[in-house]
Amino acid sequence: MSTPSVAVIVVAAGSGTRLGRPEPKAFVPLGDGTLLSHAVDRVLGMREPVQLVVVVPAERAEATRSELAARADAAHPVVVVAGGELRQDSVAAGLAAIAPEVGVVLVHDAARALTPSLLFDEVAAAVRTRGHGIVPGLPVVDTVKRVADGRVVETVDRAELAAVQTPQGFPRGALERAYRLAGGEFTDDAALAAAAGVSVEVVPGDVRAFKITVPADLRRAEQLVAVGDADDAASADRHEARQAEPGPSILPPEPITEPRLVTPRVGTGVDVHAFADDDTPLWLAGLEWPGERGLAGHSDGDAASHAICDALLAAAGLGDVGRIFGTADPELGGAHGEVFLRETVRRVREAGFVVGNVSVQLVGNRPKLAPRREEAEALLSRFVGAPVSVSATTSDGLGFTGRGEGIAAIATALLLPA
Repeated sequence: MSTPSVAVIVVAAGSGTRLGRPEPKAFVPLGDGTLLSHAVDRVLGMREPVQLVVVVPAERAEATRSELAARADAAHPVVVVAGGELRQDSVAAGLAAIAPEVGVVLVHDAARALTPSLLFDEVAAAVRTRGHGIVPGLPVVDTVKRVADGRVVETVDRAELAAVQTPQGFPRGALERAYRLAGGEFTDDAALAAAAGVSVEVVPGDVRAFKITVPADLRRAEQLVAVGDADDAASADRHEARQAEPGPSILPPEPITEPRLVTPRVGTGVDVHAFADDDTPLWLAGLEWPGERGLAGHSDGDAASHAICDALLAAAGLGDVGRIFGTADPELGGAHGEVFLRETVRRVREAGFVVGNVSVQLVGNRPKLAPRREEAEALLSRFVGAPVSVSATTSDGLGFTGRGEGIAAIATALLLPA
């Protein structure tokens, strides 16, 4: 069993007065557990072994230690420590409890209880490859105003803003040094680290990593957990029924019902463009590819962006790109994928959904995606406001893509209730 080289400090020592509950926020019930138990489940769901350090109010430390003892093993050692008066004091207490062999430290707020395990994995991997601080964040989609005494002073350029989340990851030495040098209070570890000269980059966050701060946030979390629990229970019931069924007989089909608004929605989109016969530049996955043959189309021919739009629209039940944008609108002549993506996301939000994540695969011989994959993913994630993963494959010389006549793109999108 490998020794963990990553530690996750879950900060759960806050009072959470804005939630209006008698217990500390991390111990507020959520589904069959608490905010803290859900956060712990996500950490322990990571792909690699991790050391989990949980920081709780002093009076809750012993009880929490007993509750988590059964979760600990060689691959997932668990330590519970008492927190301090300030969040920084609690993180410092967590840092002091980390095993010597740990090289990467992630700090996570228990209030972001539904943060998916994959986001922890992605932040840890980014810290390793880049060697400095990494924070997940989502683009700010609302117009932001600077206000003084109730009067609007200026409009802030939201293109330069990001709503950051946790877990926030750092090389251990850099974070420990930042805490030794810390003077004053900071709202998160990224700000504290940056003040100590640590470089910090933003990677795409996840809408499920929202912070549970006020009662409306808790109701949203309860809805999401209820949907997950219902799906799990239904799956288990169907499995047990099939196990009990004698012989090879088949259960009758389940009745088809209209999905509830709280149900996540999945959509698929496909787009195809032939290569142009002129010197049209290639635009694909939101990027221009100098020196590559361009794609024919009324717009810029960005098959990846158009496939993503179709997947989002399909998931929301809004039709497709042709229906929404038409195929010959003069205002969209030569328009880039960003235009279509931002308008599509706006319509999806109006329909009552937020984007969970998107995956798009390119099918073709060129261009070579690997050198610009991260750039494409970061750009598309910014346009969509959620994580977008991009992959590529060839068709082994078969069909129009194999003959080098064009490019196809296939996208899948997950929408969650707003």
